[in-house]
Parts: sequence; structure tokens; C-alpha cells
Amino acid sequence: MARNLVNAVAGAILLLLFALDASAQTLPLPEALIDLRSEAGEELLEDADAHEAFVPLSANFVTQKNQAYCGVASIVMVLNALQLPAPPVPEYDPYRTFTQDNLLNAKTDAILPREVLAKQGMTLDELGRLLAAHPVQVEVHHAGDASLEEFRSQARDYLGRERHFVVINYLRKAIGQETGGHISPLAAYDAETDRFLILDVSRYKYPPVWVAAADLFKAMNTTDKDNQNKTRGYVLIRG
Repeated sequence: MARNLVNAVAGAILLLLFALDASAQTLPLPEALIDLRSEAGEELLEDADAHEAFVPLSANFVTQKNQAYCGVASIVMVLNALQLPAPPVPEYDPYRTFTQDNLLNAKTDAILPREVLAKQGMTLDELGRLLAAHPVQVEVHHAGDASLEEFRSQARDYLGRERHFVVINYLRKAIGQETGGHISPLAAYDAETDRFLILDVSRYKYPPVWVAAADLFKAMNTTDKDNQNKTRGYVLIRG
């Protein structure tokens, strides 16, 4: 996509994000993170080396409907960004789209029962299996089995390709946020500053932020007691 078109579209989407978050009482950000809505954040997006994921994800950006649904919201964003055949939504009939309600069904219950999801969210491996239940190619990478260089290379490559997406599972407190494990998609990478853009699905809590690659990898390279103490990590999706 031509850079001037990307910038024009990104500008329009940023205006929408400003409008959506105008009354949000989001938490203060630590100094190490850069708010996408700031002047510095916008400049990083304009100069980003890999940003193919930004427009399709932003056009389908949703807020997780409760504090356990960060993974559900992230999956919905990716599936809608890929424009995959979606289930019906009664209130939108005859139009179809993935929502945080119709994503979950008897098939997903076999992977992660809804009552478990409601109590503790989902793990990295459950995220991968739920995505793999759809017609997409999925690779699950635990940070403990990877390296910063491998993650940076793979994520940058995916963010630079159409119909390729990266969803991360990380520990918030490791990047100075509050507090536990979280899931959200990545949308862009800026090589000059070595930062990734997280489109945080808990928009009532934090805005989209730019985070240093090393800090993000450290936050993923943390153990998850709900996943047999395996490390968190990232999922590569292509459709």
C-alpha cells in the first residue's frame, strides 16, 4: 500500500480513535511507552517500516466486552480483518460479522469452556487452538523457546505483509502497566526506534501504545501458571 495512502487512512482512523477515547478514563502510561494518540506516536506510525496490519485491524478495532475477553476480542479483530465467512448476527440480519458473542459456540467449548474463559481468560496455547479452528494458518511461539531477534524478525515480516497478523500474550506489569497477563494484536513496527505498536483491546484501560521490542519480548518471556508455567509469547496468523 502506498505510503501517502496509508498516512491518509491512518490519519482518519486516528481521528476515530481520538473520538472513541475522548471520554475514556484511561490509566496513566509509564514513560517507556508512547501513546499512539500523541504527536510522537503519530510520527512513529507515519514512519513505520511494517504497517500492513494497521488499517485492517483498526477498521475492526473492538473493546473487549469484559476483563476476561482480551483473547476473544483479539481473535474477532483478526478474523474480521481477514474478511472470513462469519456467523449471522440477528440484530444485523442479513449481514454477518464475527462478534465476541457468536465467536463462542459448542466447537470452541471443546477447546476452552466458556465458564473457564469467563473466570481466567485464555492462555497462549488456547488462543492458538481457537484461531486454528478457522481457515487460517497459525503458528504459536512461546517466548522461552524463541529469542528477541527471532521474534523481531518474524513479527516485522508478518506486519509487512497483507493478510498476515501477530497477536501477543504478555505480562502487563513487565512493561509498567497494571498488572496481569493480557492479549492484543500488534499493528506496526518502526525499525529506527525498534518499537512495536500494540492495539490494546482494553481501551477503557489503556490506549494503543508503542513499546520497545526488547521490553515487549521480556513481557512475553514470563510464565503463565494457567498454562502449566509455560512462557507467554506470540501467535502468527496468515489467511
